Amino acid sequence: MPVDPKVIAVIPARWASSRFPGKPLALIKGKPMVQWVFEQASMAKSVSEVIVATDDVRILDTVNKFGGNAVMTSQDHESGTDRIAEVVRDKKCEIVVNVQGDEPLIPPANIDLIVRPLLEEASESTVTLRILIKSRDELMDRNITKVVVDKSDSALYFSKAPIPWDRDGVDTNVDPLRPFWYKHIGLYAYRKSFLMEFDSLPVSGLEKIEKLEQLRILENGFRIKVVETDLDSIGVDCEADLAMIEKSLATVLP
Repeated sequence: MPVDPKVIAVIPARWASSRFPGKPLALIKGKPMVQWVFEQASMAKSVSEVIVATDDVRILDTVNKFGGNAVMTSQDHESGTDRIAEVVRDKKCEIVVNVQGDEPLIPPANIDLIVRPLLEEASESTVTLRILIKSRDELMDRNITKVVVDKSDSALYFSKAPIPWDRDGVDTNVDPLRPFWYKHIGLYAYRKSFLMEFDSLPVSGLEKIEKLEQLRILENGFRIKVVETDLDSIGVDCEADLAMIEKSLATVLP
């Protein structure tokens, strides 16, 4: 592997959304969300190129207007990973970062954090993030994905359910001094060669049940390295979440 392999970050941004159509163009402080994500990803030190992968000309035109790089993709993709695979299939790169298009405040340092193991450890093919859960409400929230790892920080399982389940303490009290429960942050770095293989795998049984695409990797016998971070990232699922993002920005912007 070259000393300095090319790292490309791809932001899947589709127009259709059952809860929030046109979400990538939602304005935050007068700027479309996709621009916030693009600019944050561009600040990652390990990334040499950032691309928005979209299925809608309105998003394409918006990205081009603010000086970003966007590519039109098929409207038939079932997942963001499929969309990313189409974009990078003919690109000369070794590492691909899947940056969620609905996390306008994604910390650039988190991108660098998941790229590092792929640069340093030849055995790793997929890397993602986890952050310690610090409240029972967060643990029990079915909108939050949890992850359990082994002693080498490889994922054992992902679920919306509160895993691991404390069988003898149904009223689980989350203790920050006992780091058992982790939230999964949906940011991924792949070796391009593995991403192409992953894209060709059929949807797995666990993936269908949990509605979590990363389980396809585990069910087919591959490893996912899960690095711990202390930098959280807020996702936008519905219009109401925009107010929460603007509130966060108010603490860091003049």
